[in-house]
Amino acid sequence: MSQLKELLVEELQDLLHAETQLTKALPKMAEAAHTPKLRESFEKHLLQTENHVERLKTAFELLGEKAQAKPCKAMEGLVAEGQETIEEGKGKEELSADLALITAAQKVEHYEISAYGTLRALARQIGEFDVAELLTHTLGDEEAADFLLTEVSKPLIQQATSEILELQTGKKQTAGV
Repeated sequence: MSQLKELLVEELQDLLHAETQLTKALPKMAEAAHTPKLRESFEKHLLQTENHVERLKTAFELLGEKAQAKPCKAMEGLVAEGQETIEEGKGKEELSADLALITAAQKVEHYEISAYGTLRALARQIGEFDVAELLTHTLGDEEAADFLLTEVSKPLIQQATSEILELQTGKKQTAGV
């Protein structure tokens, strides 16, 4: 096996472990979410993530390799941060807790976007076009999930900003009386 194909397989093993970890983490994030749209986006992405695991298994088949996960330390760290965010969110206002969850989730999405984009390019370079096509579909899902999280965050940020302005305006009015 060429070194580039070996690299592709190793990195796919890493992603298989990463995606498997997410199938366990996303239900916890959905449960912690207060905003229905945020909860719904986590639940939707869980279904996509389960499909990502299946696509990765198909990629291994196409490469003639066993679908074997290799520990992904990066995702372990991101999932641990997400769990910490969930725990800390229990002591926060719902709005802040949900914005923190979005931040944690987008860190995961950005990691995945980077990984899938790089591996797609590598698969294309070594002529594994069927594998590259699978990775393209997953990359699209990850980019869409990131976009959705950004869209969900916008009204939450606006609401938080409004609340801050109301507090500041109220304090100024009280101070001037």
